[in-house]
Amino acid sequence: MRILILDLDTLRPDHLGCYGYQRETSPNIDRIAADGVRFERYFCSDAPCLPSRASWITGRFGINSGLVGHGGTAADLRLEGAPRGFTSDFSRYCLTSIFRRAGLRTVSISPFAERHSAWWFCAGFNEMHNTGKGGHESAEDITPTALDWIERNAHEDNWLLHVNYWDAHAYYRAPESFGNPFESQPLPDRYTQEMIDSQAQTVGPSCRHELNMYTSEAVDAYPRSVSAINTMDDFRRHIDGYDCGIRYMDSHIGQLLAALEQKGVYDDLVVIVTADHGENQGELGIFKEHATADAITCRIPMIVRWPGVAKAGHVDRGLHYSLDLAPTVAELLEQPPSEYWDGRSYAPSLTQGQDTGRDHLVLSQCAHVCQRSVLQDEWLWIRTWQDGFHLFEDEMLFDLAEDPMELASVAADQPERCSRASQLLEAWHAEQMNKQCRLGQTASDPLWTVMSEYGPFHAQHRGPNTPLPTYLKRLEATGRAEGAKRLREKYLIE
Repeated sequence: MRILILDLDTLRPDHLGCYGYQRETSPNIDRIAADGVRFERYFCSDAPCLPSRASWITGRFGINSGLVGHGGTAADLRLEGAPRGFTSDFSRYCLTSIFRRAGLRTVSISPFAERHSAWWFCAGFNEMHNTGKGGHESAEDITPTALDWIERNAHEDNWLLHVNYWDAHAYYRAPESFGNPFESQPLPDRYTQEMIDSQAQTVGPSCRHELNMYTSEAVDAYPRSVSAINTMDDFRRHIDGYDCGIRYMDSHIGQLLAALEQKGVYDDLVVIVTADHGENQGELGIFKEHATADAITCRIPMIVRWPGVAKAGHVDRGLHYSLDLAPTVAELLEQPPSEYWDGRSYAPSLTQGQDTGRDHLVLSQCAHVCQRSVLQDEWLWIRTWQDGFHLFEDEMLFDLAEDPMELASVAADQPERCSRASQLLEAWHAEQMNKQCRLGQTASDPLWTVMSEYGPFHAQHRGPNTPLPTYLKRLEATGRAEGAKRLREKYLIE
């Protein structure tokens, strides 16, 4: 058995052709999808990248693994404590250990572990190739290492190769020599000047006025990166930059596929295409960032090409978590399940086209905001504890069928629906606390660890690293004094 996992950072599925995008961003990914199963409603349980990959590797919600943030105590996996043996429980139940037990040589080409000091990500890999730029790589930094490994090893049997590309992550750094294949192609209809104008008074990092989090200063090293959006021309350049990153990355994926075909191993190759999180492009008033627990940040692609196993051409429309991959792979490889996993197998969706989706999902974000949400049918309910300086309401409800941009909360008009979502969140929380106790752990919620350490890493409201005082002055100087006033009141800033 040979397996290729394409781990494509910051890739929202609705910018891929196989998910219906009108621009030709992904011919090689589309080719993989045509031969496999495509999951339409697949979500990371915990966003963004560090918590997401933690849940993917551990098969656990962040509330149980302890890792929900980008800094502070909650940026590390929970210590196992006194019961820890000579080796940790994690080393036995993590995703990569399943492949090892099945007899595969496991290899990763990725800077992720060093980027976040997430050395647990190395667990279960026989080989780790760090491309060395801490997630600032373009595809040309990744592909030579992958092609070299394929040239030397593809003929061997029983291997897994994990390749991690970053081109869809801001600052959208496809080289200028790549050009712009989308220059004359229209934008999706949802992107309008009216949408831009409606956000004239928005505040918070990565709003239309400050695309580089708290500033609109241009980054000269990345000419495709737009730093503020005022007109449709600005927005076109911005979306073209994102789409060029995807297309450039896809062209390098094509190089990997061609090399594997040349080695005569592609026909029977298992290919898994996925991402850590998506990217908001105006949703909730946020651009070029993955900062909330919403349906765009958390929705990711999942494509599984598994010759002789996966039902080629099938589209699964059920609700799934990325942490479901571990139990799914375990079932397919006839490996035992783990009591630690929070996910559940969707193997029958792959093999028989069965509906194995959930009734609802609970999504979390504690790196830019402190939020949890409940996604059910076409409704998204969001509970916010710390708003990342966006002045979000504590409770928001969106009808995604009517408002896919998540710009108009209807919580006030739907009290019963909000109440039901709140009950689902409370039941989920109680279930996770009880599970921690059953496993002999001290029941605790790392969301409150983040809150007690001045709030989410990228929007701390207190402490020596808070950006808030400087940002308030910027708001007042750029015609958003009312937003600054409300933030001062909310966060008790003199």
